[in-house]
Amino acid sequence: MVVCSGRSSRQVAAIADHLAERLKDNGFKGVRVEGKSQGDWVLVDAGDVIVHVFRPEVRELYQLERLWSFPEGPAEAKPARATRRKKAPAPADDEAGDTDT
Repeated sequence: MVVCSGRSSRQVAAIADHLAERLKDNGFKGVRVEGKSQGDWVLVDAGDVIVHVFRPEVRELYQLERLWSFPEGPAEAKPARATRRKKAPAPADDEAGDTDT
């Protein structure tokens, strides 16, 4: 998987077109391009190779790279623990409702 950016919708579409053309020229069969009409996020699917071409704002919004990133430090490695409620203290013997009869 490859993730890259273009500066505008037109450039994103042009990158995808050029890439699809080059892939076909180099023997990749069945190359598909999706999303080119909008030009915000274009997917070039060549089977074993998938390329995502984004406009910078869209790339920042989806942060696709985070799906395959490794934790940077110990704080990210473990999920935060849920805070536990403290148990109420048990009632004392004289408050337990026992009556002397």
